[in-house]
Amino acid sequence: MTGAPMGWPAFAREIDATLAVQSQYVLYGNLRDFFLVRSPEGEPVLRPLRDLVWRVLESNGYSALLCFDPVDGLSVHPPEPGALDATTRLLGGKPGEQPPSLTRLRADLTAFCRPQEPGEPPVRGAFLVDYASRLVVSPDHLDPAERDFFLFCLKSSRTALPLFLPGNARPGPLYNPVIWLVERELDLPAWLTAGNERIRAIGVPSPDFGDRQETARLLARSFRVADPDPAVCDAFAEQAEGLALQQMVDVTRLARDRGLGFEQLPDAVRTYKLGVLDNPWRRGFLRRRIKEGETSVPARIVGQDAAVVKTLDILKRAALGLSGAQAARSSSRPRGVLFFAGPTGVGKTELAKTVAALVFGDESAYLRFDMSEFSAEHAGDRLIGAPPGYVGHEAGGELTNAVRQQPFRVILFDEIEKAHPRILDKFLQVLEDGRLTDGRGTTTHFSECVLIFTSNLGMAGSEVRPGMPYERIERTIRTAIADHFTRVLGRPELLNRLGDNIVVFDFIGAEAAGRIFDSQLDNILRAVSEQHGIDVLPAGPVRETLREWCTADLEKGGRGIGAALESLLVNPLARALFELPPGHRGRVEVVSVRRDGPTVTLELA
Repeated sequence: MTGAPMGWPAFAREIDATLAVQSQYVLYGNLRDFFLVRSPEGEPVLRPLRDLVWRVLESNGYSALLCFDPVDGLSVHPPEPGALDATTRLLGGKPGEQPPSLTRLRADLTAFCRPQEPGEPPVRGAFLVDYASRLVVSPDHLDPAERDFFLFCLKSSRTALPLFLPGNARPGPLYNPVIWLVERELDLPAWLTAGNERIRAIGVPSPDFGDRQETARLLARSFRVADPDPAVCDAFAEQAEGLALQQMVDVTRLARDRGLGFEQLPDAVRTYKLGVLDNPWRRGFLRRRIKEGETSVPARIVGQDAAVVKTLDILKRAALGLSGAQAARSSSRPRGVLFFAGPTGVGKTELAKTVAALVFGDESAYLRFDMSEFSAEHAGDRLIGAPPGYVGHEAGGELTNAVRQQPFRVILFDEIEKAHPRILDKFLQVLEDGRLTDGRGTTTHFSECVLIFTSNLGMAGSEVRPGMPYERIERTIRTAIADHFTRVLGRPELLNRLGDNIVVFDFIGAEAAGRIFDSQLDNILRAVSEQHGIDVLPAGPVRETLREWCTADLEKGGRGIGAALESLLVNPLARALFELPPGHRGRVEVVSVRRDGPTVTLELA
């Protein structure tokens, strides 16, 4: 491939355009990938970085690419007689045989950077230092030998001279560059590159959607598909969001190994990302369970019909793979996103558990984070892990570790408004791209998760109170949420990612409160029977009196009813049961209950 720079990626064209002014380059980012280039016939071809760099150099009259890495030492690319001869001339002799080390690298670079012998034809070559991030332990804390090495490199970058090559298609003076391959731009000492006009840092980006589309069409050939379906190629490219082109090649290898056809490549991407073959979202009984949830969920989440209906609608959308379908490319986003808002104690957390049991058949698939524990900015390290060099870096993040272990989860972020605003920024990437990269550089995918956020926004003061029409409660709370994200936090983009997935809960009404009271009272009586063999039977008037007392204040919802039952029934019942003879079994009737100030007394018969 010569003379066709427009067929190269942008970073390769940048190298090609600046060889006359740069003596050294620092390439960082997506280095271990394949890259799409055009053959002389115009066909797309996948090439590794080293091969691509060589083709850029070869088209400009370079004779050899010398490659050094800390494991294998010095090698020559391409390994052909002409390149080997050019290497001997560039180094002033054959390369040394000593093991790779910083000392060996300095000796090779010293020979490479020396002025070429006068009177001899000039030789164009480049010196590539691979895995340069691993040359030293820390670029900020160099030992004397490491400091002297990089000082030599700094001086060499400024004293190097470009060479003329008469008779070449590009005869003007070009440098024989040193090319550093690093993971991050700051992996070399800052004083080497900062303000140094002779060293150019170039980021190598991850592939965009167009690259993935073209690669998908190219890889279809490995399935012997002469005319691949564009819809399947596009689906493959969409599912591969966040993957390198090298990983797309790996996906096709995995698909063939599993006996999957070209049309099943999107499924192979999910298997590659998540490491699991079974997908609960594709199980045949999921539709039936969600359908049955229209009856079972309202019985469990009492008095929240509107919230339950909207939640089930979002689950149906998720089960059909239609979440975010309005976007051009939405396949990597979480399966479902819900934002539960409203009064405390009305069933927000309970509905999150119900969703986990409904979709995954197991409440243990429910993972909860109390965001009041994340009010400090550094607390975000708990979610995705501490950065390199910090305590706990090796452990990873609680959130990312849990999702990698079990990719099919309901994740509840409770009281999201209490989290530090910088921590909320981490959710932007999850909601948009369905992935997070933790402190160890490992990517976690959330594409099969349901994310649930809860909030009490809008409940402060007296704007919202029991007895108000639900439509007014919903409108007021939605306004408060919008105000908080846009004006208070300055994060309108996070609100936009949530879209219309805000589910507003109502206050517990009198009828629902009565049902909650009956359910919780029955739970108490059943626990006494199972644990102590005593059947406690409250007389009708006693039950009604307790109901009246426990449902008098509904601002705290079902949680308030439970707390009142504990104070008004469980405590005096425990006191009365203690008065019974040890080992007593059988039936006990509560014939009366009375209050004397803060003390409640039960009379048993």
